[in-house]
Amino acid sequence: MAENTPQATDAPVEAYLAAIADETRRADCRALAALMARVTGHPATMWGTGIVGFGSYHYRYDSGREGDSCLTGFASRKGDISVYLSAHADGREALLARLGRHKAAKGCIYLRRLADVDPAVLAALVETSVAEVRRRYGEDRTGRVAQHG
Repeated sequence: MAENTPQATDAPVEAYLAAIADETRRADCRALAALMARVTGHPATMWGTGIVGFGSYHYRYDSGREGDSCLTGFASRKGDISVYLSAHADGREALLARLGRHKAAKGCIYLRRLADVDPAVLAALVETSVAEVRRRYGEDRTGRVAQHG
């Protein structure tokens, strides 16, 4: 079976953030990293070459495919910042309605600028998303979220 990507790496998060050319986007990504670290209680880690992730969990699908992923994270993309969240979190739609200017997909939201959204609502979205991942997969003694056995 092919390896799942992206995987956690030892690459420095600060190097990724420093390489963001647009000053406002770079500041937004640093602020988002601080928000996610505070909400999750986990430091930022690079996942692959382009995702800043926080915490990790192990998943296994009915198909047999399994792997590790970050609890939550974000990536600075060409047009927007992609924020990766659980699509199944309680109250997600109500929070999205209060968030401010964004676009939403199943498992992520797209933000042009942090100034366009309510930071308290964004923190609540991250918190409820992480809670849902923990509810679905449990958490082991090391603090890493693990699959239900």
